[in-house]
Amino acid sequence: MKQNFYQRIGELVHQETLPNGLEIRVVPKPGYAKKYAFFATRYGGMDTRFQHDGQWLDTPAGIAHYLEHKMFDTEEGNALQELAKNGAEPNAFTSNAITAYYFDSTSKFEENLEILLKFVSIPYFTDESVAKEQGIIGQEIRMIEDNPDWQIYHQMLKALYQQNPAKTSIAGTIESISHITAGTLYDCHKAFYTPSNMILTVVGDVEPAAVSELAQRVLPRSGGPVIARDYGQEPEAVAERENQIAMEVSSPQFLSAFKCRPPERGEDTLRTMILGDIACDLLLGESSPLYQRLYSQGLINGTFGGAFELLPGAAYLYAGGDSKETRTVAEEILKEAGRLVREGADESFYQRVRRASYGFNIRALNSFENIAASMTDGHFNGYDPFRFPEVFDSINLDDVLDFLRKNITEDRSVFCEIVPKEET
Repeated sequence: MKQNFYQRIGELVHQETLPNGLEIRVVPKPGYAKKYAFFATRYGGMDTRFQHDGQWLDTPAGIAHYLEHKMFDTEEGNALQELAKNGAEPNAFTSNAITAYYFDSTSKFEENLEILLKFVSIPYFTDESVAKEQGIIGQEIRMIEDNPDWQIYHQMLKALYQQNPAKTSIAGTIESISHITAGTLYDCHKAFYTPSNMILTVVGDVEPAAVSELAQRVLPRSGGPVIARDYGQEPEAVAERENQIAMEVSSPQFLSAFKCRPPERGEDTLRTMILGDIACDLLLGESSPLYQRLYSQGLINGTFGGAFELLPGAAYLYAGGDSKETRTVAEEILKEAGRLVREGADESFYQRVRRASYGFNIRALNSFENIAASMTDGHFNGYDPFRFPEVFDSINLDDVLDFLRKNITEDRSVFCEIVPKEET
């Protein structure tokens, strides 16, 4: 296996591409009892339209998430129970862009890793179990649709995007999942759960060669074709400037969001992530002038916050929370962005934000989970996450202000609000 040592962060990574196309990353942690395995496919909630065997296929919204639920079924029983009996703590998730299966354990690691690789690569579905799962996932969908935080976030994405499937719920809808059968699950597994579309990351006190040998023994020899995906031709303009819904909430809740220009694949992705995070903290972080002013005026409270997010073909910065003056707060965010672009930021404050951002990312290396997730995202998007210090050093205040100037503008903004439902 190839070895890369990153001097500035003191991390060693063993890397290998198997003959079947599977990427393997092993990050040694000598002396640690915990071992962590993360097995991910580049297949998420956005991948509803793709090309396979020369044909474009449209699949129901929510199918990647549905498939994740069913993957733990095996002909012998349930892989979750099998891993738990071995002392492992397993789980899985589906995001917009990936589906991942993982576990941590302090003993029987190789035995647990073999179980993980087998059940993810060998599907077992029956019409009866798939039909039963519709009720379980349907109940999950109803629960999240009743959640104001989820509802306003979903409304925000629908306002931002006209074509990009980022606006589609990862879980789908009650109607969309009703079209999912064992056959469609097998088809999607065959398309996306191939070694060349996946990455295995292991963090802990393990022997890298043993991980590679086990993966080669357990997984299919062939890697599978490259899958073309269609995320639509997204225009610059937002889908709608604002929307409002009524729910059972005690006070109005809002999100103000900005449709940012997505980065190119490769290291530009890492650079844009850093830029967006710093810009977000500079504009509306808890120590920012805007936050302090709005908080002192009683316009926001502890629920207020924001973030910058990247998805395939999409990028957005958003902020919100509870407020009795939701539109006023949204207007103030836009005004503050304009002020920063015109007048610049206080240098000492910028340096504090910069140091805090750098420190946060370095501390994340203490987390096995964060290491594995960043390795996965980096592989699927063509960048090396452990080059963070070098990319971070290339960014200055002018770059951050230029990000605000290009992206945090009125024509790129949307305003979404949940108001208390009136009593009838």
